[in-house]
Amino acid sequence: MKKLWMIGLLIWCGAAQAAETAYLVRATELKSKPFADAETVATLAEQSQVEVLARQASWMQVKAAAGTGWVKMLSVRLGKPGAQPAKSSDSGLGKIFNLATTGSSGSTVTTGVRGLSEEQLKNAQPNPEAFKAMQDYAAKKDVAQKFAKAGQLKPEKLDYLDASQAPETEKQGDQ
Repeated sequence: MKKLWMIGLLIWCGAAQAAETAYLVRATELKSKPFADAETVATLAEQSQVEVLARQASWMQVKAAAGTGWVKMLSVRLGKPGAQPAKSSDSGLGKIFNLATTGSSGSTVTTGVRGLSEEQLKNAQPNPEAFKAMQDYAAKKDVAQKFAKAGQLKPEKLDYLDASQAPETEKQGDQ
């Protein structure tokens, strides 16, 4: 009996720690699923406090006064309104590039300003060392071809799709 009580306590503590308090940095649609074209459950006002329940790609599942649903992570700031974001020793590369899935089609897009303040964006300066380090992550052509061959990948030519030809849901996808 004592073991069951301890297990229950550990599960409860883990669940209590999993949720994070946050607020919205802009008015945001609360979606039923983590897709841009999912049904809108409610519209949440800027500065609304939410509880972050889960993360999936570029979406956060939140609990708000209007209900539970999904919002775009770029609309959410962890902590309380007015609090300064935590400092990080991250070089910034992880903050700049975040591959995310949107829409029920599963199309992949890149979002690029997660964790950067408006002031940081306005005062951005070139960093040649970081750019050089980023270039070092690129695979050389022969290495990439060897990797593709080992994975039995085959080349596929894709024609450019003009934005005017995209389906309406993709045009609105991440606005």
